[in-house]
Amino acid sequence: MGSDASRSGPIHPRLLAMMMAARYYGLDLDPIEFRGDPNEPAPTPAALSSWAQGAGMWSRAVRLRWRHLLGFNDTGPVVLLFTDGTAGLLTGASVEHKVVMVRDPRAPEAEPPVPVDEMRLAEVWAGEAIMLRAQRGHAEADPPFSLRWLFGLVGQERAAIRDMFIASVALSFLTIFPALMVMTVVDRVITHRSYSTLALVSVILAIMILYEALLSHARRLIILVVGVRVDAKLNLHVFNRLIRLPLDYFERHPAGETMYKVTQIHQVRQFITGKLMATFLDLITLAILLPILFWLNATLAWIVLVCAALILLIIVAYLRPIRLLFGRVVKAETDKQAALGETIFGIKTVKSLALEPQRKALWDERVAEAGKWRLAFGKISNWPQTLVIPVERFMWVGIILIGAYMTISDETGVGVGSLFAFMMLSQRVSAPLVGLARLMEEWEEVGGAMGQAADVLNRPLEIDNAGTGVRPKFSGAVSFEDVTFTYPGTKLPALNKISFDIPAGTMLGLVGRSGSGKSTITRLLQGINREYSGFVKIDGADLRAINLRHLRSSFGVVLQENFLFRGSIRDNILAGRPGLTLDDAIRAARLAGAEEFIERMPNGYETYIEEGSPNLSGGQRQRLAIARAVITDPRILILDEATSALDPESEALVNANLLRIARGRTMLIVSHRLSSLVDCDLIMVLDKGMLLDIAPHDVLLERCSVYRQLWAQQNRHIDSQGNRNVALAAPRI
Repeated sequence: MGSDASRSGPIHPRLLAMMMAARYYGLDLDPIEFRGDPNEPAPTPAALSSWAQGAGMWSRAVRLRWRHLLGFNDTGPVVLLFTDGTAGLLTGASVEHKVVMVRDPRAPEAEPPVPVDEMRLAEVWAGEAIMLRAQRGHAEADPPFSLRWLFGLVGQERAAIRDMFIASVALSFLTIFPALMVMTVVDRVITHRSYSTLALVSVILAIMILYEALLSHARRLIILVVGVRVDAKLNLHVFNRLIRLPLDYFERHPAGETMYKVTQIHQVRQFITGKLMATFLDLITLAILLPILFWLNATLAWIVLVCAALILLIIVAYLRPIRLLFGRVVKAETDKQAALGETIFGIKTVKSLALEPQRKALWDERVAEAGKWRLAFGKISNWPQTLVIPVERFMWVGIILIGAYMTISDETGVGVGSLFAFMMLSQRVSAPLVGLARLMEEWEEVGGAMGQAADVLNRPLEIDNAGTGVRPKFSGAVSFEDVTFTYPGTKLPALNKISFDIPAGTMLGLVGRSGSGKSTITRLLQGINREYSGFVKIDGADLRAINLRHLRSSFGVVLQENFLFRGSIRDNILAGRPGLTLDDAIRAARLAGAEEFIERMPNGYETYIEEGSPNLSGGQRQRLAIARAVITDPRILILDEATSALDPESEALVNANLLRIARGRTMLIVSHRLSSLVDCDLIMVLDKGMLLDIAPHDVLLERCSVYRQLWAQQNRHIDSQGNRNVALAAPRI
């Protein structure tokens, strides 16, 4: 169900070029995994780039010019896509001779690359190229989420920050001149009644106001652009970290709690690109204005600084109690969001069991708890604001009174114009000082929000070898060698020294009582849990050495409850495989036995499925899940209780297709219903994490007492005539 040329016949030159470039970095690209549009005459740049990314490489489809190519010397190969649909491999360049070295991917490996000049290359190349390299290491690609990392993210916008700095400096000088103009008006114009000077000052002020408005607009626009860019990068980073967390984390933490903690990151971002950046820019103004204030009047300038220091001391004194109460607010809000998320995600159970009163009571309790701590936090936060207001007002009104006194007394020599100028500038100075003091108060809230987001995002990621793990071609042979595994927080092992080997193409059933370890075996095979002792191997390759994304994309998995995404039936079957077509979806649906009901749907494969798939029955959902699992023709297919929730008719339809689906692939079927496993090549019997026996159905009935008892319990209704009378023969254990 893949692409054309990759399945049979010679490999396309563009694929060959990509494969040669990947080998330079020690990675192998499998042409069978390439998913291209069969209607395209040649593989497109986007499809080639996606193919490399799917194999764990960094790759981009770009347009280059000749001058760019001359810079690619000792930088690794670049794939050049020619206009005739073929490709070449750029392996080096010589600026001195003005040539680039190009290798034909179809040429023998011993043949050296050919030097090509700009004119010859322009005849076959229009600028399309694929740049690729090995994925960066974990430490570089995934630094821990912290304020330092976030500041680094903002710091990447160097050009914008430089422009903001220049605009702020210019605005600071523009702030000074109006005050000096007012001083001139009071001291010179009014005193000497000079109309010409007044007109000149008015024109200068008008021009300055216009420039100030334009610069302020530009600065706000730059801040907005920086905020949007940082927000986009932050969202990409957060989602990338979130989906790479191990499944075990999501199983142990409510979805509402995770969502609440992650959204706190945007409060941090708004603080950095909003309040913090604005205060930083205001400090530039402060650094320029303070010397002017001391030049105008040192006594009044010292009063401003002392008042700002007093505000700072008041806020610092309240930081610790504010920090303690904010921690309790965060915990209460987290619990509230967890209850909300749990209710929404479990609304079917809530409605079916009439649990609305209990959930409402829980919600009321969580809301009351959050409200109590928010009120306490608000009360304690209100005190520093209350104490700061008199000091802040004195910085304005008090300076006017003291300045007026100093002006009246001839001893100081303070002019009326200087007093007016000082009053105008002191407003611009006091605001950054007060803002800096209040910034420390907000820092506590930001620190709490940062801790909440980091609690999720800094957990160990699931994929540690995204670009380095091996990517073997699977046949489907599975072996466990002395495997022992214990779930975190438990003492008894879920698997205890399990060892078995099954050849490729085996249809294996896993049976046992609840908690015997059946699903644990499938979890270990999928790499969901990796903290086990012993060895799990596929085709002789250690599971820990296999690239996790390659491993899971080579599996087909059908669970007891399968999630279908909002979208059409076709989109759900082709989920994650955009290169495949409707024909592939029809073939998979036919194999899963889903074709007959899909064709009866109002819009066939374009029928829209809402969230929760209310317009589909359980059997229809399972058959769509099976079609989605087999769409890539996986060598290993896992059915974990895939039919246990189905009605007998739906189960019979699914089971009727199992033999056809299992042909040519290894299949692991976890089921409590032994009747659905009778046709398996081998059946594994587990009990309390230990392997009791593995053999075909008939052999197990003869020699395994646990299997015989399970069979007897499920088949008491069967008449003994013509069948093995296991119900009577089963021993009591």
